[in-house]
Amino acid sequence: MSAGAIAGGRQAGPRTGRVSVLAGLQQSCTLTWRSVLKIKTNSEDLLGLSLQPVMFLLLFTYVFGGAIAHGNVHAYLQYVLPGILVQTVLFATLGTGLMLNQDISAGIFDRFRSLPIARWAPLAGAIMGDVARYVISVVVTLGFGIVLGFRVTTNPFGAIAGCALVLAFALAMCWVSALIGLLVKTPQGVQVFGFTAMFPLVFASGVLVPVVTMPGWLQAFAKANPMTLLADACRGLMVAHSGPVAVPALEAMAWALGILLVFAPIAVRVYRSKT
Repeated sequence: MSAGAIAGGRQAGPRTGRVSVLAGLQQSCTLTWRSVLKIKTNSEDLLGLSLQPVMFLLLFTYVFGGAIAHGNVHAYLQYVLPGILVQTVLFATLGTGLMLNQDISAGIFDRFRSLPIARWAPLAGAIMGDVARYVISVVVTLGFGIVLGFRVTTNPFGAIAGCALVLAFALAMCWVSALIGLLVKTPQGVQVFGFTAMFPLVFASGVLVPVVTMPGWLQAFAKANPMTLLADACRGLMVAHSGPVAVPALEAMAWALGILLVFAPIAVRVYRSKT
């Protein structure tokens, strides 16, 4: 995509004034499309988005399902798929930090800086473009789960609401990933710090196993873990009689809002200092 197209057809050059909010939003949409096209042309990223949830579902369902659900693999699949949905999309948010780090290292954002576009448009475009990656993860996870035997036993609106809740939470978490991508020097560093932060959140939670099976000292952390709240809400929306919905959903959204309010301004400030 040409620099002139991103700048709205104007000649590239140093910015001479402030860009209006409307123009900035238009430029963000253009850069969002650029991020979506990168997914389309990057076969490795697309394969990772498709293959990872498939492997997680197969491994957890058929390796651990029989032991955890006392031989009833289907019952465990009904329990674990909403959790795998949360886990897969959460790990997918690391792609935000990775691609942001790669673009900064390659000098892409330095080129954007020379264009007459809003300073925040490249960051906003990168964040919004990655929503497409999360949607792919959700569709692949839910679709392959249905192939394995998972069934939504509430209603289609509940399934859509569960997926929307996961995507909304991912949109908040991608700001954490973006901050990591802005702070560390290499893509390898993004992976190290990202997985170090996310592994305890995923595995010390009710994403894969019931919290009541954990030691008492760990249950306290797992019950307050936003991943547990998100998985419980998603599970309740998709699987009938699997637990409460309203309270964990509201608490998960409160966590998402808090994460967004804390990490988005910090990420924007770091981004401004680096560009």
